[in-house]
Amino acid sequence: MLQLLAMAAPTSRSHFIPGHLTASAFVLSPARDSLLLILHKKLGLWLQPGGHIEAGDESLAAAARREVAEELGLTLPASAEGAVFDLDIHGIPARPDEPAHEHFDVRFCFQAPTLDFATNDEVVAARWAPLAEIDQLTTDESVLRVARKLARTPSIQR
Repeated sequence: MLQLLAMAAPTSRSHFIPGHLTASAFVLSPARDSLLLILHKKLGLWLQPGGHIEAGDESLAAAARREVAEELGLTLPASAEGAVFDLDIHGIPARPDEPAHEHFDVRFCFQAPTLDFATNDEVVAARWAPLAEIDQLTTDESVLRVARKLARTPSIQR
């Protein structure tokens, strides 16, 4: 990731070698005991909301907040505490309009102000998943890793 940051346009979707930065959000419930996950349309996996950085995003955290708003209709105010909580690099297979590349995902953790959300057409389904039950919902190791980190983080534990 540090080498990517030294390159020109590390957030550009057209930066394929080795890839580009993305941002995602692990959104904790107001009680901090559940995560808001989406059922990814293409992968069929329960994952955190997130995606590509856009030119208007002021920061990676702002991009993560925007993705939550777009995918779940949940506004996380700019003042909402959000910290980099995890980093992940995962491969993206080739498609007709782009070669195989990697997403260098900077993952933030936010606390939601409400349990209310509304999905859009990009999202098959969404739900609050209790931290203790994440392994019953998804097999994605990167999400499971974050759930384990959250479960053992003193400021998160209830």
